Amino acid sequence: MRTAIESMLSSVSLGIGVILTLAIGSSLALLAWPARNSPGLEMWIFSPEHKLLYEPALEQRAAQDEPNVNMRVIGIPALKSRMMSGFFAGLPTADLIEIERQMAGQAFTGPIDSVGFTDLTDLIEREGLLEQINAPSFGPWTSRGRIFGLPHDVHPVLLAYRADIVEGAGIDVTQIETWDDFARVMRPLMADNDGDGNPDRYLLGLWETDADRMETLMLQGGGRFFDEQGQIAMDTDLNAQLLAKLVSWCVGPDRIAADVPDFTGAGNKLKLEGYAVAFVMPDWMCNIWRLQLPQLAGKVKVMPLPAWEPGGRRTSVWGGTMLGVPKTTQRFDESWALARDLYFSESIARELYTRNDIVTPIKLYWDDPMFDQPDAYFSGQAKGRMYVQQAPLIPARTSSPYYKQAMDRLRDAAVAVAEWSRSTRTYEYDAIQARCRNELARAEVAVKRQMDRNVFLEASP
Repeated sequence: MRTAIESMLSSVSLGIGVILTLAIGSSLALLAWPARNSPGLEMWIFSPEHKLLYEPALEQRAAQDEPNVNMRVIGIPALKSRMMSGFFAGLPTADLIEIERQMAGQAFTGPIDSVGFTDLTDLIEREGLLEQINAPSFGPWTSRGRIFGLPHDVHPVLLAYRADIVEGAGIDVTQIETWDDFARVMRPLMADNDGDGNPDRYLLGLWETDADRMETLMLQGGGRFFDEQGQIAMDTDLNAQLLAKLVSWCVGPDRIAADVPDFTGAGNKLKLEGYAVAFVMPDWMCNIWRLQLPQLAGKVKVMPLPAWEPGGRRTSVWGGTMLGVPKTTQRFDESWALARDLYFSESIARELYTRNDIVTPIKLYWDDPMFDQPDAYFSGQAKGRMYVQQAPLIPARTSSPYYKQAMDRLRDAAVAVAEWSRSTRTYEYDAIQARCRNELARAEVAVKRQMDRNVFLEASP
């Protein structure tokens, strides 16, 4: 039997639920809000690695009698809660807040005038920063044509592959232009040498539950889930075509993909064993492999992503971080100066790559010779230059407060189609595509229902 509380919650709309949640959260935040314990600027970030990047610059500023900066590292859930409670209640948050992509959508919710971050569009244009920064990198921090943050990175994507396995088999990756080429040229690596009836290895680390990689590859092919006005756009022919191809790689006797999860011991063991040969690799993932899989040093190379069609885009994008100035700051000019000092610092841009393998969005620094240095982990390739070459070609992205819901529904759609395919033993692409279109239609309805029921987070005109 359902409790009275369960019955009450089931009758509350999403919008009212949001009101109650934020009201409670902001009330608690008001009681527990941390007082500033030092003079100067308050800066909230979520990454300990970024703290290490910024500390030398902040120490140098302090030596020059610039305003003191109190930099707090706050975990993502706590940072999001504190930030949104502050925006909702009009409480001071920080003078600068650094957030990642999945947090950004919620910050841009509601009418454009109600966004808690300062609209930087005119200032960025006036100071000529649009020409200095990689244009597609503004996408996740832009809502309804207005820019609310400086991009910290680009995060272009290449394809990493086990060069020891591929080249050891005499395969020439220069013969690969498209994903169809990839499947054809790499197919000999899927031999069943142990006689158990299954391939000893698969060609691609990808699974229907992996929404991040699904999105990355669909973006590469021109897919998208929201339009420029933030309206849901999942149910399209192109999205169905792309999703069907991805699902078809994961099902049936001819599948080429395998589940090799990131950030897990089991997944790392499979990578070491060569269970999958190639992986979608954003620039930041290079450092993850370097730290977690040192045994693969000298056995890995990168190449441009195979295109969806001849002459098509050979990169994509995955992830991102921005630095924004909340409207409640009392020291906007000093905050903006600090934001520029950090994000346009040549030394920080160098450290960002040499320490974290991340390409700066500041185009002026792309000619730095550090990107041309051979990388021993990646078999001596000038891996940095390969990422820089793809940086201006990453696909455009839009921002939405319903981004996470859309990604959850994308995952659900992919899983539903894959389970149907396996249960019915239906592996023909056309049938899978038709099923994908049905599931994407269901996904769009589900997300739109949430958007329409939100009486508090009203849409902009």
